[in-house]
Amino acid sequence: MRTLAAIPCYNERLAIGSIALLARAHVDEVLVIDDGSSDGTAAVAREAGATVIRHERNKGKGAAVKTALNYAAANEFDVLVLLDGDGQHDPAQIPQLLQPIQDGTADIVIGYRELTQMPRLRQAGRLVLDYVTARGGQVITDSQSGFRALSRKAVEALLSKNLRANGFSIESDMLLAVRDLPLKIAEVPITCTYDVEEPSTKNPVSHGMGVLGKIIHSIAEGRPLRYVGVPGFVLIMIGFYFGLTLLRQYNRLGYFSLPYTMLAGFFIIVGVLGVFIGLVLNVISRLARERER
Repeated sequence: MRTLAAIPCYNERLAIGSIALLARAHVDEVLVIDDGSSDGTAAVAREAGATVIRHERNKGKGAAVKTALNYAAANEFDVLVLLDGDGQHDPAQIPQLLQPIQDGTADIVIGYRELTQMPRLRQAGRLVLDYVTARGGQVITDSQSGFRALSRKAVEALLSKNLRANGFSIESDMLLAVRDLPLKIAEVPITCTYDVEEPSTKNPVSHGMGVLGKIIHSIAEGRPLRYVGVPGFVLIMIGFYFGLTLLRQYNRLGYFSLPYTMLAGFFIIVGVLGVFIGLVLNVISRLARERER
């Protein structure tokens, strides 16, 4: 199998050389996607023997990953390994991710971190995001891990889905895109180092909220009736329950309960809005899919 390691990076001059060199020992080619760096990242990567594709401006990690997917497909690589360029991932663990694909037991292999390896602020956020990106009842242990391997079949499937995320939500976007496809997902344990020379300056809380927002948007856009319309209908039923309780109380005691009146009105109004929005989004999403075809 021909293997490619792709490393999206932005201003990672200090780490990218050693990461590229270490990765070369385990794959046929190393690709560095320099996402508009201004610190000489591209030059260091070339000196380390990597193929470099440079974005003239910073487009986001998602855009860099999509560049890697297109390169892997165009050059007919059998396996694509994605890893970060800041030194948090250990290239020596690439063979562990390659093995399930080489054995034919998986199409996507995710390197998962034990929660105890992660800073406390990231742990709770990861658990929430793992649950949201659950695939057919299967909760991915580490849905946000950027250290993952993809078979050619998985690469082609992702490209056919026209991934939209350009930021840090790309890992979740990839899993959501293939959740209904017959692709086998496996997980292998990895170690991750957070004590790097230039760690990410992105606040983990704002990062997690941003990713969660993108995930919810993607889910609602893809299946608005299920994720917006159906909850709206449930809220209407809850409103009717409070309304019936209100009527029973009026028949028995002869007065309207203000709390029950407010609850019934609130749930019915919000529920009707949910159903209406779900129907509108469903029509819009169908028209968008037809236009893409």
